[in-house]
Amino acid sequence: MLNRNAEALFWIGRYIERAENHARLIDVHYHIQQEEDFQQEGHKWSRLIDALGVRTQYQQQFESFSEQDVLSFITLDLGNSNSIFSCVHQARNNLRTLRQHLPSELWDIANSFNLWLGERSVADIMSGPHQFYQQIKERTAMFLGAEQSVMLRGNEWHFIESGRFLERAENTTRILQSVTVSCRSKDMNGVYIQLQAVLKSVSGYQAFRRYYADAMSPESILEFLIANAYFPRSVRFSFHKLEEHLAKLQLDSSEKGSGHEKVIRQAGKIKAELDYMENEDMSGDLVEDVLNSLMLSCQKLGKTMEGAFFRREGISA
Repeated sequence: MLNRNAEALFWIGRYIERAENHARLIDVHYHIQQEEDFQQEGHKWSRLIDALGVRTQYQQQFESFSEQDVLSFITLDLGNSNSIFSCVHQARNNLRTLRQHLPSELWDIANSFNLWLGERSVADIMSGPHQFYQQIKERTAMFLGAEQSVMLRGNEWHFIESGRFLERAENTTRILQSVTVSCRSKDMNGVYIQLQAVLKSVSGYQAFRRYYADAMSPESILEFLIANAYFPRSVRFSFHKLEEHLAKLQLDSSEKGSGHEKVIRQAGKIKAELDYMENEDMSGDLVEDVLNSLMLSCQKLGKTMEGAFFRREGISA
C-alpha cells in the first residue's frame, strides 16, 4: 500500500482540493476588485500571481500582467504545474493508475472534468468569470460527494483525505496571507471589506453570521477562518481532520515506525496550538506572524509525510 500508490492517493486529494481553492482565490480577487479602485491595471493581476507563488514561471512567458494572460496561465495552462487544468489533469492521471482499487465513479468524474477543461479557452473565462469558476467549484464538489458516498473507509480513503485537508489548511492560510499583506496600508473599513470577501469566497459568510451576528470585525473574521472548530474550511478544523485520518491509517508491522509516529506528532502539535490560540493573536501584526508560522508548519508536515510514506518512489510534487 505504501510508497507509489499511497502517494498517488495523497496527491489526488491535494490536486482536487487545490483546483477548488484556486477557483476560490480567483473569486476573492474579483470580489476585492469590485470594492476597490486599482490605479494600475497590472498591479491587481500581479498580486494574484504572487498569491499563488508563480511569479517566476509567469514572467518566463509574459512581459506584463493582463487579465487575459493571468487567467489563462493560472487556469488553463498545462505548462504551469499549479494551474487548475494541470491539477485536474494530474489527479486524473493518478486515478488512472489506481482504477482497479477505487470506485469507477471517481474516474468518470475526474476524466469528464479533465476533458471539459481541455475544451475550454480563455474566451470562455472572459465571457463570464464568476460563472466559469463556479463550475470549477461544482465539479470538484461532485468529486468530493462521490468520494464521500462510495469509498470504503480504508487506507485509500484516509490518504486521499489526508492530502485534501493538508491542502485545505495551506490554501486557507495562503488566501489570508495574501489579503493581510494587501491590507497593511488600508484603514479599518478597507480591511473589513477584503476579509468579508474572503468569507464569501469560502462560502463562510452565513456560517460566520450565525456565530457573530452583527459583531463583525477583522479580528472576528480572522478568528473564524483560522481557529473555529466547526467551520469545514477553517485551518483548525482542517488539522483536526488531518490528524484523525493520519491516526486511522492501518499499517502492518513492517510499515509502522518512527516516521508515521512523527507525522502524527507534528499534526497533533499544530492542532494543539490552534486549539489554544488566543484572541489577541488575531490582531495587528501578530496575525501575520501566526499565518507565516502556519504556512511553514504545513510545508514541514508535507515533507515529513513524504519521508515517512513516499520516500522510496515518487509520483508527484
